[in-house]
Amino acid sequence: MLKNLLETLRPRQWTKNLVIFAGLVFDRQLFLATPALRVLAAFCIACLVSGLTYTINDIIDLKADRQHPQKCHRPLASGRLPLKAAVLLVILLALVSFSAAFVLSWKFGLICIAYTVLMLAYSKWLKHIMIVDVMVIAAGFLLRVLAGINVIEVTFFSPWLFILTALLALFLGFGKRFAELRLLEGSAGDFRKVLNGYSIPLLNQYLVVMLGSILITYMLYTFSAHPQGISYTMMLTIPFVFFGIFRYMYLIQNFNTASTPEEVLLKDRPLQAAILLWGLAVMLILYLRY
Repeated sequence: MLKNLLETLRPRQWTKNLVIFAGLVFDRQLFLATPALRVLAAFCIACLVSGLTYTINDIIDLKADRQHPQKCHRPLASGRLPLKAAVLLVILLALVSFSAAFVLSWKFGLICIAYTVLMLAYSKWLKHIMIVDVMVIAAGFLLRVLAGINVIEVTFFSPWLFILTALLALFLGFGKRFAELRLLEGSAGDFRKVLNGYSIPLLNQYLVVMLGSILITYMLYTFSAHPQGISYTMMLTIPFVFFGIFRYMYLIQNFNTASTPEEVLLKDRPLQAAILLWGLAVMLILYLRY
């Protein structure tokens, strides 16, 4: 039962909540104890909120998931987890996560509620509207970034990073739709109605647009990454971003296993290496300079 409950919370997808640390890292507060602990607490609460929304989504989509070639193996859809247990889990998660969020920060609490409402609207209605479905995913990432900023006092956070977060989320969202179409082929619309509005050529065009936008936005960000002095050393991280984006494009174009970005992140070693090297370069540039 505990294993099934944990699987329903989808801990592999909690990697999305790592963007909460963006404000902490890019405002150079990572090694300050109090801000770091507050953001870490926010991350843990965000994971509970994510688990709450995933569980509710599984309850709402129970019938459709049972017909899906992959989602039918989820605890609820397969029958390994009783519906009553899932409902009790939702109630417990809501009480614990929202109470903890408001204790940490009233702004953070409101953001958690807004995120939950948005995801519930997505599960019920918005995921059936073409393009809007992916834009809602991007909005969820932006709320995570805002959450990380509002639990600490941030002196500088480049607006380019907000735009970059939204563009990257759109890129991953369209990439996921692309991989789903490849995986489900002609029956895609039977499992996710919104896929009837997409096509492989159309999504390829969307991905190309997002790819160019991300790379241009990131390069513009590197020009303003050092508000306290003129420096372009952040431009040294651009090759890692290029490689990571191109690697993800390669994966979704060639492998059906790339249906979810978090799965790609957890399995592909070259992509992991690019992210790790990018992170190390950013840390060296931001923290050794000041």
